[in-house]
Amino acid sequence: MDEMDQQFERSLRLFRVLNRAFRSVSEHSTRDIKTYGLNPTEFAVLELLYHKGPIPLQQIGSRLLILSGGVTYTVDKLEKAGYVRRRNCAEDRRVTYAEVTEEGNRLMESIFPKHASALHRAVSGLSEDEKLQAIELLKKLGIEADRLL
Repeated sequence: MDEMDQQFERSLRLFRVLNRAFRSVSEHSTRDIKTYGLNPTEFAVLELLYHKGPIPLQQIGSRLLILSGGVTYTVDKLEKAGYVRRRNCAEDRRVTYAEVTEEGNRLMESIFPKHASALHRAVSGLSEDEKLQAIELLKKLGIEADRLL
């Protein structure tokens, strides 16, 4: 096998290993989220609003990689459950913000530390130094992959 073939094979192996690792860690996250009666998209929206504050509905999808119809559906469900509310922008009537309610804040204050612990356990196969290295390498990988798009 020549050097180019070996490079291609390493790239394919990296993709497979990265994909499997992502699926395994994601499964920890999904299982934990489901114990709170939420799905991963609902949790992602709540977590974004909880940590970042009110956000225009139009920006939620791009921040979480959700289609606009999915954002509307998810915010509707969270609003019905009492965790999120919509608020019209005073400066621009075309903009509607989503924000966490007091009930949503109480929920996130209760479950987020447990969720963080579940994720910590999921990545416990790496030392703290290895986690820092992985973060830097994966950021570098993602930035270059985005640039090449």
